[in-house]
Amino acid sequence: MEKHATFTPSGFFNRELAEAYDRRNSGLKPISDALHFLIRLVLADLPARSRVLCVGVGTGADIFALADAFPDMTFVASDPAPEMIEIARRRVEEAELSNRVELVTGYVDDVDQTGFDAALCLLVAHFVQRDDRPAFYRAIHDRLAPGGHFVSAEISADFGSPEFPGRLEDWKQVHRLMGANEESLDALEDTLRGTLQVVSPAETEALWIEAGFAQPIPFFQSAMIHGWHARRVHD
Repeated sequence: MEKHATFTPSGFFNRELAEAYDRRNSGLKPISDALHFLIRLVLADLPARSRVLCVGVGTGADIFALADAFPDMTFVASDPAPEMIEIARRRVEEAELSNRVELVTGYVDDVDQTGFDAALCLLVAHFVQRDDRPAFYRAIHDRLAPGGHFVSAEISADFGSPEFPGRLEDWKQVHRLMGANEESLDALEDTLRGTLQVVSPAETEALWIEAGFAQPIPFFQSAMIHGWHARRVHD
């Protein structure tokens, strides 16, 4: 398999997981609604006819969160899972947004266009292997116009901090609301450390700066979900 800047385990989202994705994540709706509300504020200064790149778009929630608020905005949205893109395409067609949305089955480095006014990457980066994250963030950076916005949210935790055990218990409560069983809850810390290779907020911010972004601004936190925004530094 060719390795991309956004490499994730093959088949992570199969058809069964894709079909259940929105239902499983419905327990996170209050969190995602708050996140999308703040993202709209962060992007309020975009030009009316702005172009936005959505990385790891899943079933399209990020598009719908912005499309009504920014009626002239257009989107290029990528996801490596064909099953996710299939659902996103169906939802885009049902919302009559096909003329504003281009869907790409692939990774961010499969997106040929550049010069985007903004890029969104929501609840994706923690699926990217740690060693691949510098290239992942750089690929997003290189597709933005100078001064363009990058907005991202991911699961993030400092495992060595004194508050981590309490944060882990809070995160387990979130997963209980999403229907997790006790076996998966018992394995949650191992999942964070191994399967997802979660990194600390400080490490994420350092990776952004290394990729060429200005100082990241933390603008959102809900349990272990952290959000930042930054601009591509003018060349």
